[in-house]
Amino acid sequence: MKNIFKLKDIISSIADVGQKLFKKKELKKNDLETILSLCDDLISNKGAAFGITVARDVTDLYQTLTPENKLFFFKKINEKFKPSHTKVSEAIEIYQKTQNDKNLFKLFIVSEGKRRELFRRMNMAPNGISTIVSLREDLLKVLEKNPELKPLDNDLRELFKSWFNPGFLRLAKITWDTKAAVLEKIMKYERVHKIKDMDELKRRLGEDRRFFSYFHPALEDEPIIFVQVALTNGLGKSIQEITKPHTTGNKNYDTATFYSISNCQEGLSRVTLGNFLIKRVVYEIQEELPDIKHFGTLSPIPGFRDWFSYLEENKIKNILGNIPLENISFLKSSDLKIGDTRIVSNKDAILKLVAHYLINEKNHKQLPINDVTRFHLGNGAIVEDININANVSEVGFNRSYGVMVNYLYELKNIEKNHEDYVNNKKVIVSDKLKKFI
Repeated sequence: MKNIFKLKDIISSIADVGQKLFKKKELKKNDLETILSLCDDLISNKGAAFGITVARDVTDLYQTLTPENKLFFFKKINEKFKPSHTKVSEAIEIYQKTQNDKNLFKLFIVSEGKRRELFRRMNMAPNGISTIVSLREDLLKVLEKNPELKPLDNDLRELFKSWFNPGFLRLAKITWDTKAAVLEKIMKYERVHKIKDMDELKRRLGEDRRFFSYFHPALEDEPIIFVQVALTNGLGKSIQEITKPHTTGNKNYDTATFYSISNCQEGLSRVTLGNFLIKRVVYEIQEELPDIKHFGTLSPIPGFRDWFSYLEENKIKNILGNIPLENISFLKSSDLKIGDTRIVSNKDAILKLVAHYLINEKNHKQLPINDVTRFHLGNGAIVEDININANVSEVGFNRSYGVMVNYLYELKNIEKNHEDYVNNKKVIVSDKLKKFI
């Protein structure tokens, strides 16, 4: 990491030289006109020193823009630096006449437009990549109401796939000896199962736990994505059991239960990193603990309660089969509270509903409607088991009445399962769950 920081210093020095060589525009906070003018300069064919200087000015000035001006900025660069349809048509015509690598490359360049190149040059700034990640986070906040900005988001996602390629990332094992600044950010970024204090964090870094995170070399002490693992006997069945203080002293574990994975940077959402992280961590655990033979998850079921709340009575009856509708009508009652004993006493009915939701409810692509399910099946896992009262927190109850699911990674079958899912949209289910679907 020391070399990286030296490189940042060098880039900053070059930018300082650029300021001395070229007339610097006076920067005022929230100056939309100036930042757009600087973007024009940045995308032009100026010298390297000048480019780095302008890149720093652009990134510094962007951070001072109001939300309203950020939106205007997005609209301007989206339109101004988009591909020229005329130039694309001309390049296609040239390529069709003479099909060679030179003309193909020209076609690629004009098809891409100048938006990506603008971001590439912004990334020359010492704080370039962090600013651009923050920029996409801002963009995502306004994207739904401004769908015309989707091409801009697509460009950023494609760039991030390269810039945050797992081959460039550093995997680090997080321990109690990790830098305090990193541990504080870990607590802040944990979104699946909140870490309430340092004592709880210390528990999650205990000898029967493993905690791994990806870091990018240009982002100092800034976790990109992290995963938490519990060493267990068999797959973990409740988050309460996993997170409670350790008392058994047992070290004869046979299973690694992945119970939390958190994307730390909102600007990197939908940039696939989690699947690489899980597979890398499986390898690390195998190397360290060869007695661990089984790998799986204890995963949330976001969206299940909302889905059920809108479910029509006839469809509920079809799902339940011989089980009376009255057995689960309480799930829609206003007086339902965490720990309601009716959840356990009507376990089979709830398991039927959850199994149907995970396995049979599909989106427009004929894939499972639940995004967590799609993630793990796409990685080659199977739907192994469903657990009642597995998360009795308020969040867990609001998501799925406290129900959680185990996905099992059978290492010898991961590739086959992945291919079946991707090519045939096949959802593989354990034998114990087949009776519920």
